[in-house]
Amino acid sequence: MEIEINNLKINYIKEGPETKTNILFLHGWGTSAESFRPVINEMAKKFTTYAIDFPGFGESEQPPTSYCVEDYSKLVLEFINILNLDNVILVGHSFGGRVIIKLVGKLGYKPKKIILVDSAGIKPKRTLKYRIKVGIFKIAKKLAKIFLGKKKGQELIDKYKNKAGSTDYKNADAVMKEVFKNVVNEDLTEYLPNIKAPTLLIWGELDQDTPLADAQKMEQLIDNAGLVVIKGAGHFSFLNNLPYFLVVVNKFLEGCE
Repeated sequence: MEIEINNLKINYIKEGPETKTNILFLHGWGTSAESFRPVINEMAKKFTTYAIDFPGFGESEQPPTSYCVEDYSKLVLEFINILNLDNVILVGHSFGGRVIIKLVGKLGYKPKKIILVDSAGIKPKRTLKYRIKVGIFKIAKKLAKIFLGKKKGQELIDKYKNKAGSTDYKNADAVMKEVFKNVVNEDLTEYLPNIKAPTLLIWGELDQDTPLADAQKMEQLIDNAGLVVIKGAGHFSFLNNLPYFLVVVNKFLEGCE
């Protein structure tokens, strides 16, 4: 299905019967609404379910400028308002969790419940090795432009970034590279205490992208939060152990039908 928001064509999924509760799934970076398909297939048996392709992902149009987390959060709010969705349960994986934290913690949206799955949002602690590496890169960046000239120096810098950057960064085009930098560098910790809705945190025990320590910090800072750890699972814990994930979610949503 398709909807226009802020002059962008946004693709979304809608499945399930018309119920009083709407579940809205928000996907992680580099994926799409379809990443939640195995979950949607089950949850749509008793809930109205929606899943958005964020701008720049899936079948949605790319943003015209370098969006930040708040731009994505505002777009989700517009989606909810345009479709007139009530009693919304927000489910966000990784980057989708970032969007939820900003949507609720800063923009003040009040969902019925929240499920954060291996959510991003807490800025990682940087090791001494990392800080030294960044320092050397900044010096080399200045020297490259001095000795090679602005144009050739920038070409060398871009080549290094593409080689040394994360897979998500390397796979993005120019606009989405800027979006990625905006997103990954923002620490959303300050907004967590503003979240008052019942919140379920589901985390993979072996998650290397958003470590379990992040979940534990979120559990401390969100007033009404509980954490469930899926043993042996990684960053895509909801796919690594789908049956257990569904049991936990269904228990959390009892009485919401």
